[in-house]
Amino acid sequence: MQMAMLATDLTKDQEALRDVAGRLARDVYAAKAREWDAERSFLPDSERRRLASLDLIGITLPEEFGGAGRPLLDALVVIEELAKTCQLAAFPVFEASTGPARVIDLFGSQEQKQRFLPPVARGETTIAVAISEPEAGSAATDMKTTAVEDGDDLVINGIKRWCSGAGHAERYLVYVRLGPELGAAAIGAVVVDRDSPGLTFGAQERFMGFHGIGSADMFFDGVRVPREHLVVAKGGFNRLFSAFSIERLGNATMSLAIGQSSLDRAVQYVQQRRQFGRDLVDFQLVQAMLADMVMQVEAARLLVYRAAAHAGRGAPVALEASVAKCFANDMAKLVSDLAIQLHGAYGYAAEYDVERLHRDAHGWAIAGGTPNMQRVRIASEYVGRRFEQRARRAE
Repeated sequence: MQMAMLATDLTKDQEALRDVAGRLARDVYAAKAREWDAERSFLPDSERRRLASLDLIGITLPEEFGGAGRPLLDALVVIEELAKTCQLAAFPVFEASTGPARVIDLFGSQEQKQRFLPPVARGETTIAVAISEPEAGSAATDMKTTAVEDGDDLVINGIKRWCSGAGHAERYLVYVRLGPELGAAAIGAVVVDRDSPGLTFGAQERFMGFHGIGSADMFFDGVRVPREHLVVAKGGFNRLFSAFSIERLGNATMSLAIGQSSLDRAVQYVQQRRQFGRDLVDFQLVQAMLADMVMQVEAARLLVYRAAAHAGRGAPVALEASVAKCFANDMAKLVSDLAIQLHGAYGYAAEYDVERLHRDAHGWAIAGGTPNMQRVRIASEYVGRRFEQRARRAE
């Protein structure tokens, strides 16, 4: 059951786009989602090309580089429809329309856009992002991976961790330290090909959820890339917060899809299951749980759509993006948990899928900045002050 879109009215074109994505999800991915999750399978390249053939991959990328040039909201509509059925199928759209490809779109040179974006829009390549390190997660500006100029090249050394798509994506937008300055001042971003000499990958992580979305350590041992692959130069890290806000709305939409799918499955189940001679939905406690789930999902959609509507084809307001991500992440965990409770023992079984939704809900809350980190940012944006999290250095 599709709930009403209350946050903003969709145009006829957006409704048609939603219908295309919804039919694809039901006709193709509904039968595959459980199998891919159980086998921890990567999305077949043929499916990525299928999505591209329907113009669903590079929705927000410029038309001159093979994209559709649509507003951010259009991409979120597609992501939600796909992710309600299969998060793995939605991931290429998430990466291309709200992830690292948008960093290249926003900050790359014309030559970089022409080189890197058309293959993404055609479904030929995926660009994953590599920011975190063993000692730099939420404290991203503590990263130690370096890129040093050597003639016409940059030479990269270091380790990256928690890179979604590591070992599977064809290209990576790698955040590196380009000088000795502390904090964000020396950080930039460079595109690295998967087959670059000196780049190796560790074993694939085995997560609670996110099955099929690769994650592995990345080891850079004298990796050489052309200087023209430098997308964000030293000192440009603070400009990247606009791109991070776009990614946060993509993340929030993945959580929104989990909440909506959990609610839909719970509503169907409680009207079919009978106990004590009555339909489960006839019990007031069940009704109260459903009401809480509806309010949570609808509130999350309002927040996501508000931020996207204000963004247009650009980046959302940072405060609105963080509010949407924080609320949607918490909502998905809560609503999927309530769906498990309403299913009883069946909710704990893979056959009914709500346990998979709950596992993935926790993954999206961790990715892209945890709810607690979003709360710090929300307070900072709202009061107009920067709150330093790290301990003061000795004088």
